[in-house]
Amino acid sequence: MNMKVEIPSGVEIDIQGNLITVRGGLGSNERRFNDSLLKLSKEGSSISIGPSEYKALRKKALMAVNSFAKELRNDIDGVRKHFEVKMEGISAHFPMTFEAKENIVSIKNMLGERYPRSAKIVGDTKIEVKDKNLRIYGTRLDDVTQTAANIKKVCKIRKKDIRVFQDGVYYIKQ
Repeated sequence: MNMKVEIPSGVEIDIQGNLITVRGGLGSNERRFNDSLLKLSKEGSSISIGPSEYKALRKKALMAVNSFAKELRNDIDGVRKHFEVKMEGISAHFPMTFEAKENIVSIKNMLGERYPRSAKIVGDTKIEVKDKNLRIYGTRLDDVTQTAANIKKVCKIRKKDIRVFQDGVYYIKQ
C-alpha cells in the first residue's frame, strides 16, 4: 500500500537518508522519518510513501504511512501559506500585557501578580502582539499549535474560583 503526495508548483522537496526537506516561498521545513518503517521516493511531481521491506515491521509500517503522509502535506501547506492561531487576553480585574522576546512570551500583570508568566515559543514560530491580541503563525503546524498550548497552559488559574476569576488567554480563531 503506497500513498502518493502531490508536490505543488513553487515547492521543492529533497530526500537525503532519513531527512526530508520541504522548501517554498515562506521558508522551509525539515522532518525526520523512520527509514526502517517507511520507504520514500520522488517520482516526478509526487512523493511515494510506502512501507519498508522488513516483514517483522509490516503492521507498524502500514500505520505509519498515513500519518507521515498527512505530516508531509501539512509541511507543504505551511511553506505555501502560514498556519495561524489567534488568541485574546481577557482581563476583568487587572490589565494584562504581552511581550514576545526571542523564544519566550511574557504575560505581565495577570491577576495582579508581580512576576510575569512565561511561555516557550517552539521552533521558528513568530508572534505578533497587538494590544490584547496575539497572532501566532509559522510554517510548521506542530510548532504553532504547541506554542499556543504553552501560552494557554501558563495562563491557567489555580486555587481561585474560576466563576469569579475568568482572566486568561483564550483562542478566538484557529
